[in-house]
Amino acid sequence: MKDREPEGQALQRHSEELAILNDVARALNASVDLPALLERALEKVAELLGLSTGWVLLLDEISGEPYLAAAQNLPPGLREEPRLMTGWCWCLDSFRDGEMDGAANVGVITCSRLRKLGLAQGKTAGLRYHASVPLTVSAGGGGIQRLGMLNVAGPAWRELDGNELNLLRTIGDMLGVAVERARLHARRLESAQTEERNRLAREIHDTIAQDLSAIAFQLEAAEALLTQQAEPERVRRSVTAALDLTRKGLEEARRSVLDLRAAPLEGRTLPAALAALAAEADAASAPAVTFEAAPAAASLTPAVEAGVYRIAQEALQNALRHAAATRIDLRLEIASGTVRLTVQDDGRGFAIGGVAGGFGLIGMQERARLLGGTFQVESAPGAGTRVTAKVPANA
Repeated sequence: MKDREPEGQALQRHSEELAILNDVARALNASVDLPALLERALEKVAELLGLSTGWVLLLDEISGEPYLAAAQNLPPGLREEPRLMTGWCWCLDSFRDGEMDGAANVGVITCSRLRKLGLAQGKTAGLRYHASVPLTVSAGGGGIQRLGMLNVAGPAWRELDGNELNLLRTIGDMLGVAVERARLHARRLESAQTEERNRLAREIHDTIAQDLSAIAFQLEAAEALLTQQAEPERVRRSVTAALDLTRKGLEEARRSVLDLRAAPLEGRTLPAALAALAAEADAASAPAVTFEAAPAAASLTPAVEAGVYRIAQEALQNALRHAAATRIDLRLEIASGTVRLTVQDDGRGFAIGGVAGGFGLIGMQERARLLGGTFQVESAPGAGTRVTAKVPANA
């Protein structure tokens, strides 16, 4: 019968394991950049087991084919022949077929990639075996989604005991969640970039393209008047109108470029950036533009600050262009884990159903939705307009 582990030793081992897991968790939570995250994971696992070499093979999200996502101290043969680190191998085949699912999903395996090198000329640096740690996350219906495999190896190989295998299983679960989180972040970033491109496309269509169409119309009118030998004053009015529209379009183009190049939030809080936005609009336009911020009760993530700023910017521009208002008020409230932005004007208003997705409303609504929030427009002809966006402070 196997001797039972002394209580003192068991407590010490549990304490050491918790410290290791805490250290690994900090490393995995330090970044959502997938390559950096995987490199840190390799360092920690190699340090834990006293092993020098490791690599992570992930399954491509689209094709399902394996690729080398990260590596540490590969032996010369694998460094010199990268093709050996591509494609399927014995451990990945077993993983794909579900043979590594369940409680005993960590094993010490003879490496088929190293076996292809043979043992000559130090190509394997003395490596023959590696521990394989499957990376998975829970999927719908109680199943699992297979993400890839973490392999670690060392020249002075030793059999891993049950405690070490259990620890590796836990680290594999943590790394699987971290990989999925990093991929989700990348997808959200791509979605945000796509939405930003759509916003720019809408803005170009709503401003520069319309200005160019109006310029072309005025110049065509001037050309027709010249053909008809009309009075010079009539020709001059059309040319002057075209020049005015050209100057306006140039300003719009400059503003769009500044939107791309400038970082309004860089070095400033969201309230400070919105105050500057309102002050700039107030100085440059006829309507009085004011900004008020209630005392903040929570800190905001960069994504929330950027999204709320862009919603405020779009709503303010809408009011300046279309509302014919005498006053525009911006208000920001941050409380109870929620950010509430209100942009209200006393302008002409409009029938909500009559504009559908116009005036950039779709873009603002999409921004709020991407942040897990809501967007509301209240307006009626002759009654002004109020735009309200509410998003979680930690989105």
